[in-house]
Amino acid sequence: MLNFTRRAAIASVAALGLAASAIPAAADGHKMTFTLATSGSESDQRSVAMAEVFAPMVAEFADYQPGYNGTLFAQGTELEAIAGGNLTMSIASAQELAQFFPEFSIFATGYVHQDAAHQVRVFNDPLMDPFKQTVEDELGVKLLSVMYLGRRHVNLRQTREELDVQTPADLAGVNLRMPGTDAWQFLGAALGASPTPLAFSEVYTSLSSGAIDGQDNPLPTVVDQKFYEVTKQIALTSHLVDLNYIAFSLETWNNLTPDQQLTVQRAADAAAAYGRLKQLDKENNLADFIRSQGVEIYTPDLEAFRAHVQAQYVGSEAAASWPEGVLERINALGN
Repeated sequence: MLNFTRRAAIASVAALGLAASAIPAAADGHKMTFTLATSGSESDQRSVAMAEVFAPMVAEFADYQPGYNGTLFAQGTELEAIAGGNLTMSIASAQELAQFFPEFSIFATGYVHQDAAHQVRVFNDPLMDPFKQTVEDELGVKLLSVMYLGRRHVNLRQTREELDVQTPADLAGVNLRMPGTDAWQFLGAALGASPTPLAFSEVYTSLSSGAIDGQDNPLPTVVDQKFYEVTKQIALTSHLVDLNYIAFSLETWNNLTPDQQLTVQRAADAAAAYGRLKQLDKENNLADFIRSQGVEIYTPDLEAFRAHVQAQYVGSEAAASWPEGVLERINALGN
C-alpha cells in the first residue's frame, strides 16, 4: 500500500498546482536558478559531473545551486520536493521511483543490468518511454539521462577469517545496511542478509560503532566516504549494476524555450557521459588503494549469488508489477 499511498499523495500535490512555484524562465532576462539536492558529497563523481559539466553548459540562462550530503532535502524526499515545486533537480534512483511506481523495481533488480553501456541502451530504448511518461504525468518529473553509479559489492566490518562470504548462505544474520525503500530492502534479503534501513549519512558512524555489519556500494563510494577506515573486507558480488536518473522539474522544463530545453538535455547527457567514464576509471583503479588500507578484496561464488538473487524475484510481488515482456526486452539489449 505504501507505493500507492505515496503516489496518490504526489498526485494531490500536483493537482493543487504547487508545482507552479518551480522557478520558471525569467521574462525580464534575469537568470533562473536550478537547485539540485543529492545525498552524495561534493566529491562524489555524480556531483562533480553536474558541477563541472552540466552547470557550465546551462550557465547562460541558469545559476546552478547544489545541496550536498542531504542538506537541502533528506534522501528519499527529493522527488516529493520536485513535485511540490520546491526543488528543480535530483539524482534519483530506480528504487526511489519504485516507491511511487512499482514497475520501476525491474531496474533495481539484482543481476538485470549487465554493465554501464547496457544501462544507456535500456534508457534510450523505446521500452523506457511508458516509464518516463508515467513519471511525467503523475509526478511532474522529467527523467533526462541515466548516470552510472557502479557495481555494488558487499563491504563488511568482519575480517575474512571471521566471515568468509562465498554464497548467500554466508550472509545469514548479517545486518547489511540498505536504503529504506521496499526495492532496496527486497534486494538485501535476496542477497541472504538481514537488510537494515539506514540513511546514507549515518553509514560511516554506524559501521564504526558496530550498529551495522556492513553496507553495499561501488568501490568509488567506499573511497569517497572512507568506508575503508571502518571495514575489513569487500566481497565482489557485483549484485547490482547501479544507476541514477537525472530528474528535472517538468514545470520548469515547460517554462524553458525550445533552445533552452535542448541545452539542458545536452548538458544532462554530457554530464552523465562524463561521470560514467570517470566512474568506470575509478572502479578499475581503486582496488589497490583500498587493499593498501587493510581491506581484503575477493570474488565469491558469483553464480551462486546470481541464481539465488534472481530466484527470489520469481513469483514475488515486485516482479508482478513488471510490464509483460519488458525483462526479455532488457535482456535482448545486453551483450
